[in-house]
Amino acid sequence: MPAQQKKLIFCTAGVLSLTCALGTAAAIGTQLWVRGTVLCTTGALLVNATGPELQKFIGEIQYGLFSGQRVRQCGLGGRPFQFSFFPDLLKIIPASIHVSVILFCTVLIIFALVGAAFFMFNAFGSPYKTLHGPVGLYLWSFIACSCGCLIMILFSSEVKIHHLSEKIANFKEGNFAFKTHSEQFANSFWTILVCSLVHFLNALLIRFAGYEFPFSKSKDSGRITGAVDLMY
Repeated sequence: MPAQQKKLIFCTAGVLSLTCALGTAAAIGTQLWVRGTVLCTTGALLVNATGPELQKFIGEIQYGLFSGQRVRQCGLGGRPFQFSFFPDLLKIIPASIHVSVILFCTVLIIFALVGAAFFMFNAFGSPYKTLHGPVGLYLWSFIACSCGCLIMILFSSEVKIHHLSEKIANFKEGNFAFKTHSEQFANSFWTILVCSLVHFLNALLIRFAGYEFPFSKSKDSGRITGAVDLMY
């Protein structure tokens, strides 16, 4: 492949990696990871609410990795409540999973920036054949993509398996019990998915530029080895 095309491919991959790093950093600071509604079951059962009346007992909830907001509604109007995971909810959430998600987000940002720097270095510099070259680009892209996948798996398990929204909704509630009515992942969660796909795309761009995947044996080396074996 001509050198100009390789430069263009590496520059494109570098810009994509940098964009992913900035997007992940922005996603960490938002409350747009999960949005949902919670039903005040205690209040609904007291008045035997059904149909349109049930809407008076459905509140809202949204949160991210550090903070969030819920609107408590038990038939007397909505009352908003701001909360933070550290230290308010530390005792009721799966703290090890939550901290792991934040840690992998940080690693994703770091290696996305490293990948962006080395993509530009390969485009305009004279890279070595070690981690500065294509092997390194594959490695940084693989680590970033893996971190993105782990973030989605861990956070999904925290929300769905450990019923995170329900635990948050019932935080400091003595007389009323809340149940998750609906929940869906919001923009910041899907940003991580897009970043993971972009890093996977970067690996394909490296291959498209003419560099073999690491640990793959070329056909020529196999032929040479076979010829040497015949001599003995």
